[in-house]
Amino acid sequence: MDLPIIDLVVFLVYMAAIVLFGISFSFRKRTALEYTTGGGRLPSWAIGMSIFATFVSSISFLALPGNAYLSNWNGFVFSLSIPLAAWIAVRYFVPLYRNLQSESAYYYLETRFGPWARTYASVCYLLTQLARMGAIMYLLALPMNALFGWSISLIIICTGISVIVYAMLGGIEAVIWTDAIQGIVLIGGAVLCLLVIMFSMPNGPGEVFTIAAEADKFSLGSFEFNFVESTFWMILVYGLFINLQNFGIDQSYIQRYITARTEKEAKRSTWFGSLLYVPVSLLFFFIGTALFSYYQVFPDLLPENLKMAENADKVFPHFIVSGLPTGLTGLLIASIFAAGMSTVSTSINSSATVFLSDHYRRYIHKNTTEKQSMRVLLIASFVMGGLSIVVGLAFNGVTSALDAWWALSSIFSGGILGLFLLGFVVKKAPGKAAAIGVLCGVLVIGWMSLSPVLFTGTSLEGFKNTLHTNLTIVMGTLTIFIVGFLLTGLFSKTKNVTAK
Repeated sequence: MDLPIIDLVVFLVYMAAIVLFGISFSFRKRTALEYTTGGGRLPSWAIGMSIFATFVSSISFLALPGNAYLSNWNGFVFSLSIPLAAWIAVRYFVPLYRNLQSESAYYYLETRFGPWARTYASVCYLLTQLARMGAIMYLLALPMNALFGWSISLIIICTGISVIVYAMLGGIEAVIWTDAIQGIVLIGGAVLCLLVIMFSMPNGPGEVFTIAAEADKFSLGSFEFNFVESTFWMILVYGLFINLQNFGIDQSYIQRYITARTEKEAKRSTWFGSLLYVPVSLLFFFIGTALFSYYQVFPDLLPENLKMAENADKVFPHFIVSGLPTGLTGLLIASIFAAGMSTVSTSINSSATVFLSDHYRRYIHKNTTEKQSMRVLLIASFVMGGLSIVVGLAFNGVTSALDAWWALSSIFSGGILGLFLLGFVVKKAPGKAAAIGVLCGVLVIGWMSLSPVLFTGTSLEGFKNTLHTNLTIVMGTLTIFIVGFLLTGLFSKTKNVTAK
């Protein structure tokens, strides 16, 4: 397809404006602490919008409508777990990290279990962010390549460079304020798109509900206690653990707790950003359902290749290009890029903060000057952004980038939550118990992630994991916590016996 010149202008102007706006923050004189925390003076609504934008990525923007178009609203159950996770975060996690007075999320683990825990968790975080940024940029490039023939590699490189420039130069203030703008653009674009679909139906908006209800598109999935398939309960449990990990141990979120002026504002921003995602994710699912009804009425408007199940994620971008008025198409394409850019910029800034705090100051140069700290932050931002482009290019040709991302994220991040909960809940847990728990958890995560691939068709097929792949983080977290808890009791009894 050819993109009309007006839409191309709208898209390019938006991209240029975001980059220039982010760069404008680089003209302020800042310390390293201001670069990573914004000096603790950012308003709660902007921080909340940034938390929301961190939740939403190009994966969400494309995958949620595609999922609803192809099946039903089972994936929306993930969002239903957010209020409970947010309540736990506001009640326990926000005060914890505000009181620690450290810009690193992993300093807490060092206070509980020693330097190894901090290093282990921070390395896992950095690896996870590289995989995440690469997957987001690749998935962002796919529909643009399919619709316009734009080079996948060129899209990844241009998007990556754009984000690196403002995230590196502008610091956390640039990231949060651009996130806030991009969150507004994203929501506005999605609402306009849904309205166009609804009022394009021959018999009015109500026809969307009629057709979708007949096809059982509003189902939240089976309510059976089945953890092999994607049931309501499986997604709910998975969502709770993922969101606890986000709020409890993910630098991208925790760094935002510290940027607020007061603890009260930090809590308010956490509630605002997390709860805003619930109706917005519902909006994206509804767009997918509305598209299903739309193309049932107008089947000739959908190319034959997009009617195949594996191309469901491309249906929404196709409608954006072919079904929206000129000018609005450019805005929606900008929204897709906004979703990806906001998440990548957050990861770049948070990763640089982790590298400075948990690695450079810990092992290379403990007493850094402000000038040295700023130089490290800028170099680390540039390197992480550059590596994310390389990872995005490496995803090119992967059969399923989304499956690859899920597998990598489970392996890299599945154990951190269990370690954090062990330290937070079991106050007497020693470092030795935690280390053994982590080792057991990593083994469980490795078995759950790799056995379906390595054991299939071999004599070990009977030993492969049969649980749903999303439960990897659940089982890894529980293994670390339970093993650590039991060993704490065992070591305590052994110590008492020895003392007697």
